[in-house]
Amino acid sequence: MKTLFKKPALLPLSLALSAVLAAFAPAVQAQNLVELYRSAREYDASYQSARSLYEANLAKAEQAKAGILPTAGLSLGASRTNFENNNPVADRSFPTQTGSLNASQPLYRPGNWATYEQGKQQVVLSKAQLEAAEQDLIVRTSQAYFDVLAAQDTLAFVRAQKAAVGEQLASAKRNFEVGTSTITDSREAQARFDLVTAQEIAAENDLRVKKIALDQLVGKTDAQPKGLLVPVELPPLVPADVNTWVRQSEDIHPTVRQAQANLEVAKLEIDKAEAGHKPTLDLTASYGVQRNPQGSATSPLDYRTNSTTVGLALNLPLFAGFATQNRIRETLSLEEKARTDLEGAKRGVALSTRTAYFGVLSGQGQVKALEAAEASSQSALDANKLGYQVGVRINIDVLNAQSQLFQTKRDLAQARYNVLIGGLKLRQANGTLTPEDLLLINSLLVR
Repeated sequence: MKTLFKKPALLPLSLALSAVLAAFAPAVQAQNLVELYRSAREYDASYQSARSLYEANLAKAEQAKAGILPTAGLSLGASRTNFENNNPVADRSFPTQTGSLNASQPLYRPGNWATYEQGKQQVVLSKAQLEAAEQDLIVRTSQAYFDVLAAQDTLAFVRAQKAAVGEQLASAKRNFEVGTSTITDSREAQARFDLVTAQEIAAENDLRVKKIALDQLVGKTDAQPKGLLVPVELPPLVPADVNTWVRQSEDIHPTVRQAQANLEVAKLEIDKAEAGHKPTLDLTASYGVQRNPQGSATSPLDYRTNSTTVGLALNLPLFAGFATQNRIRETLSLEEKARTDLEGAKRGVALSTRTAYFGVLSGQGQVKALEAAEASSQSALDANKLGYQVGVRINIDVLNAQSQLFQTKRDLAQARYNVLIGGLKLRQANGTLTPEDLLLINSLLVR
C-alpha cells in the first residue's frame, strides 16, 4: 500500500500509519481502475441492458428498409369437390390443386422512403444512447473505486490517530502519577480516545459498505483497488478554457446527438404526413397454376391452367376526412417541439459543462490549500508537543493539534479523489469521455 507520511518530524506517527496500512494490504493482487472497469462492462446490469436495447434498435431500424424493397409470396392449396346432379344423373368427386407466386416492387412511395430515412436516424439515436450508458458506467465505476480508497484512507487515518491519542493518554497518566500534570489531562485524553474509537467503528462500517457497492458493480467478491501514488501530480485541465469545452459539447455530446436525431425524425414525419396526399405506384407480377387431375364438374378430362400477370398499380387518395391535413399540422407542431428540445439540450449540456469545469478548478485549488494546511498542521502539532513537554501547553492543545492534522490529511486525500473524478465528470458533461481517459488515472496509481 501507499506510504502517506514521509516527514522525519512525524516518525512515530508515520510508523503507526504504515503499520495500519500494511495490515490492510490485500492478500490477493490488487486491480487498477481499467481492470475493474472492464469487469463492470461485462457484469453491470444497467450497461448490459443498454447494450441489448442498442442491438434491438439496430434491428428495428433495419425493418424500415422493408418498405422500399420488393416483396414476394407463395401460396399453395388443395381441395376436393363432391358433385351431384339428378338430370342427367351424375355423382362424382374431383380434386383441385392450386399454386400462385406474387411479387411487388414499390416504384413511388414517398411515405416508405421517409420511414427508411427515419430508420437511419434511429441508428444514430441508438448509438448515442449506448455511448451515454458507457460514459455513465465509467463515472459510476470510478466513483465506486475512489469511494473505497477514500474509506480505506479514512479508516487508516482514524486508526493512526487512535494510536497517537493512545500514546498521549498513556503519557498523561504517567505524568499524573508522578505529579507533573492534573487528572484533567488524563480525562481529556480518555474522552478523545473514546471519540476516536467511535469514529473507527463508523469508518470500518463505511469501508465495508463501499466495498460491497464496488463488488456488486464489477462482479467480484473481493475487489481490491490500487491506491494513488503519494505525493501525486494531478493532471492539469487541458484545454484550460471553459468555452472550448462547451464548444466541443455542441456537436458530440450524446444528449445533443439524440435531440438532433429526434429533430430529423420529426422532419421526416412531416414528409410521411404529406405523403398522404400523394399517389403510390407499384410494379406487380403474379404467376398462378390450377390443376384438376380428375377433371371438373363440366369435364372428366385432366387439365391444367397457367396464368401470368404483370402490371402497374396506381393508388391516388382523394379524400380522407381531413385526416391528412390534421396529421400534417400535428407533425409540424412536433417538429417545433423537437427543435426546442434540441436547443434545451444544448443549453443544459453547456451549463453542466461549465459547472463541471469550475468544479475541477475549485477542487485543484482546494488540493493546493490543503497541502499547505497539512504542512501547517504538522508544524502546529510539533510545536504543541514541544510546548507540552516544557509545560507551556496543556494536553488538550496536543490532542486538538493531532485531530486537526488527521482531519486535514483526510480532507486532502478526499480532495485529490474528487479532482480525478471531477475530470471524468467534466468529460462526461461535454460528451468526450471514453474508456481511454482511464489510462491517465491508471498511471497515477500504485504499480
